Amino acid sequence: MDSPETSIKLALTLCCIIANGFFVLTETAILETHKSKLEKLSNNDDRKLQLASKIMDDPERFLSAMQIGITLMSILIGTLAGAELAPILSGLLSTLSIDNFYADLIAFICSVVFITYLNLIIGELVPKKIAGNSPETILLHFAKLLNKMELSTRPFVHFLSASTNMVLAICGINPRVEDAVTEDEVKNLIEQGTEDGTFEKTEQDMVDRIFHMSDQTAYALMRPRTQMFWLDLADSLEHNLELIKENPDTIFPVGKDNLDDFAGVLYAKDLLNAAINKQDLNLAKYLRKPMFIPRSMESFRVLEKFKETGTHEAIVLDEYGGVVGFITIKDIISGIVGDISLNNEPEPIQIIRRDDQSWLVDGLYSIDDFKEQFELDELPDEDPDHYQTMGGFITSYLGYIPKEAEKFTWNNFTFEILDMDRARIDKIMVIKEDTDKEPSGEKTESELPV
Repeated sequence: MDSPETSIKLALTLCCIIANGFFVLTETAILETHKSKLEKLSNNDDRKLQLASKIMDDPERFLSAMQIGITLMSILIGTLAGAELAPILSGLLSTLSIDNFYADLIAFICSVVFITYLNLIIGELVPKKIAGNSPETILLHFAKLLNKMELSTRPFVHFLSASTNMVLAICGINPRVEDAVTEDEVKNLIEQGTEDGTFEKTEQDMVDRIFHMSDQTAYALMRPRTQMFWLDLADSLEHNLELIKENPDTIFPVGKDNLDDFAGVLYAKDLLNAAINKQDLNLAKYLRKPMFIPRSMESFRVLEKFKETGTHEAIVLDEYGGVVGFITIKDIISGIVGDISLNNEPEPIQIIRRDDQSWLVDGLYSIDDFKEQFELDELPDEDPDHYQTMGGFITSYLGYIPKEAEKFTWNNFTFEILDMDRARIDKIMVIKEDTDKEPSGEKTESELPV
């Protein structure tokens, strides 16, 4: 074979590698492009934007065309390089008095390694890196060419698609079934959008809270009975009015002597209207019939009930019909947008780090916040319907209501009960020891219930 023909074929091989790089470049651009960014980068070129949007509306057709190009170029590269490069190398090796068999073998291996390396760099890695850095710009630049290529390969793409579907049908696989989008995939997309400026950080946080809320029940979002601020019909009017004045809430559960004898719900504005109109301020006259919901009702179902009934509060009941908490639409909204407390509302329950490297923790401190603070995956026997606060965790873990000054260890944490409010754990001291020991999760003999 003469030298000019060999040179032409080697030049064609290099062209095929470059063409392969083009197909990889455009394929990556299609896969990485965000439609929201196209309009910003189009520079008011409606034609380019229209063609690029057409690609993103049905990317599979264009990706199939790119795959055809990549496959065809790979075949041509192997054919041309194997036919020309290996014999050249074999001839050079033969001049070194190497046996023809070994010369051909070494030449074949070297040509494969060299062409593979060249194709990986020029035809794969570099184009992917370029497209990954600015996919929208590349897509807009080549949109017209890609549409023409898709049009020219459309019959072949349809033929391949039909052949693929036929093989899948023979294997008993439905080719039209698409993978369901998972929660993690949505979160990853939102996170990527936040990193590149498409979304605000507050929007990402809100989406995370919405997904978190989808797994929550009314019991997880409600104000527990021990924290409920309620009015007692057995108290004097003056006393109840003073309580309403001092409390930032506008809706109050009302009972008689105790919450188990539940009377209704009082809106502060109803009393205000009565006072303005100089009417009798007997609380019982202004009570509204509450909505009762089970503690197991899903949070978004609670929101739907609020929307259906026009009621913005509900009494949460356990399986025995006892009052376990109070939930309002504000609790639902706070779960989505974050804390929306007013300036005069009490500060949320905190964890305080002390000078001696211990932490002062409120018994009502959320276990979710505690796990986040100490980077824990979970606590023992964790279940939203079992316990939600650190006080609940301690009572559940010990199996009894502890006394003040009682201590116990779990993992590399030491917990000490500093203060009790009757049967409720009020304040806890937590010490985290620096140790690499595996957690045992066992109580010492002195810590077991007597």
